[in-house]
Amino acid sequence: MKQPEIKDFGALKKAGYTTKSVKQEIRENLVQLIQKKQSPFQTVLGFEDTVIPDVERALLSRHNILFLGLRGQAKTRMAREMIHLMDEWIPVVAGSEINDDPFMPISLYARTLLEEKGDKTPISWLHRSQRYGEKLATPDVSVADLIGDIDPIKAANMRLSFADEQALHYGIIPRSHRGIFVINELPDLQARIQVSLFNILQEGDIQIRGFKLRMPLDILFIFTANPEDYTNRGSIVTPLKDRIESQIITHYPKTVEISRAITAQEADILPEQLQKVHVPDLCSLLIEQIAMEARKSEFVDQKSGVSARLTISAYENLVSTAELRALQSNKDNARVRISDFVGIVPSITGKIELVYEGEQEGALNVAHRLLGLAIRSTFVQYFPDPQSFKKGRDVQKAKAKPTPYQPVIDWFGKNNDVMLLQADSDEDYLAHLYQVDGLYAAVKQFYPNAGESDTALLMEFMLHGLSEYSLISKKGVEKGGFAFADMLGSMMDLNLGGDDEDE
Repeated sequence: MKQPEIKDFGALKKAGYTTKSVKQEIRENLVQLIQKKQSPFQTVLGFEDTVIPDVERALLSRHNILFLGLRGQAKTRMAREMIHLMDEWIPVVAGSEINDDPFMPISLYARTLLEEKGDKTPISWLHRSQRYGEKLATPDVSVADLIGDIDPIKAANMRLSFADEQALHYGIIPRSHRGIFVINELPDLQARIQVSLFNILQEGDIQIRGFKLRMPLDILFIFTANPEDYTNRGSIVTPLKDRIESQIITHYPKTVEISRAITAQEADILPEQLQKVHVPDLCSLLIEQIAMEARKSEFVDQKSGVSARLTISAYENLVSTAELRALQSNKDNARVRISDFVGIVPSITGKIELVYEGEQEGALNVAHRLLGLAIRSTFVQYFPDPQSFKKGRDVQKAKAKPTPYQPVIDWFGKNNDVMLLQADSDEDYLAHLYQVDGLYAAVKQFYPNAGESDTALLMEFMLHGLSEYSLISKKGVEKGGFAFADMLGSMMDLNLGGDDEDE
């Protein structure tokens, strides 16, 4: 919709415009969307049956909202999506610093202008995108930043007394009048600063340096925070928490499918990368499973959480790893391999907080362990569980069900090994895989119609899976990749190596 052409207060009244509060405005627009069976939060995935209904109830109740949740749970995204629930254009008194409603002016400037010019008061139009304010709470945030202060330079230039209301400089909250204002990481705000918000939330008015101002601000407040007992940085003071009407708990994606959809939506992949690099479903599934494993790992601080940004950054790095190989070998395209996952380690180490045991293990080792756990969990979705072939109580049943992996294990048992480097050319990559006797046949037993590229990926995946089930050995190599060998032989080599050192 184009900006309305009404230019003065008189024409606005003749047009029949009626003013309403921002919360009422949001409520009415939300009602219309609900009646049309449309969601106001189109880009937020995984909250359809949990968080979004809570938010809708809060907005229908015209409540201020506190989002409680760990990092990377789309708390700020939810707040920013609410912009679309406001009317596209609203009229304001032209020149007003705080978006004064011409029907309900609250600043000295707007009141004076309306008294002087009446229906001739100039009107400007404010788009909803300009009615959103956001502040990251940090320990150095002051009351002046949020609410306002006396501006001595303004007073000197205009030759005003410090007691004159015109000498005031409004903070970001008054400037968000008739809009949405978000404070992120509320516990990081000093307690004395949080206290300054009491009157604004309860009464809607502000106090600046002792001025007797009655400014009934019209604002929808959204706050975000980690659960209080999950952070040592601070807490939300109880009286402030009591004044926030709705507190809504967020969460991480509950399924890998939702997590994949979020990653696909948020990952910043260039068109040229999309044309050059192909990411198989198996690899994108592994990316999400890494985050799932991290969220239950004993080495990762679960109180800190594992952000959805881990999978997004990891996906971007995975694509770039394959692209780098294509560029170095002058190839027009590349296909992601399991060995390319060595390139996502920086995306893991930078996104997880470790507990004491994790620090002792080391961030790199924890990252590789999470990758291993993801491979192990995903392996049984593609191939039979290797543990199901172990002899149990029913010996005859075990004999009747031979393991399809035995030829591969036997090949390594003959003192053979294979190395798969991330930088290997496509020809070398295939040659190394096909030299493992029984590997191709084992994959084709379950995927007889798979193409050459898919078969090669599944062959590599089978090697990684067997190593995670301790049927063959695997170790990383400095060049970037993995070396596979016989499990027993590797253990003996380690023991012999230890004896040599003792001598």
